[in-house]
Amino acid sequence: MATTKWSIDPTHSEIGFKVKHMMFTNVSGKFGAYDATIITEGDNFENADIQFSGDIASVDTANADRDGHLRSGDFFDAENHPKLTFKGSSFKKINDGEYELTGDLNIKGVSKTVKFPVEFSGILTDPWGNTKVGLSIEGKINRKDWGLNWNSALETGGVLVGEEVKLNIELQFAKQA
Repeated sequence: MATTKWSIDPTHSEIGFKVKHMMFTNVSGKFGAYDATIITEGDNFENADIQFSGDIASVDTANADRDGHLRSGDFFDAENHPKLTFKGSSFKKINDGEYELTGDLNIKGVSKTVKFPVEFSGILTDPWGNTKVGLSIEGKINRKDWGLNWNSALETGGVLVGEEVKLNIELQFAKQA
């Protein structure tokens, strides 16, 4: 069977995250520049080859000072590690519309295997004749597993930045001719 390449549609996708701030509220952010591709056997997404890269310089939390700190050596170290990457090793169908994505997430030169549930929205043709597929990924990682260790103790107890990072990723891909 012939392979099919699917390219990300960045105007209909978002790579978002949130982290606890001061132990009681969430601060949200996103990556503005990224690339992703999926290679499938025809239109069968089970065992698809999924690859993603995100530009660290594009991290955006709606606060320039915080964004600069996230790009610094305290966190992502964008100067030495300009991209985070993900390479899927398994995309397994669980039920209709439910998949499990496993792969290696590389941040700041550290690679760890992660597993995320994926909502597969299906394949459709948009009003302009393009074949599209939608994926929603929600998951959690511990930032310290990738060496993102910076923190500051609060006078009232606890820390400024939570360790758990919640991922909220909405992806739309277009089938390539």
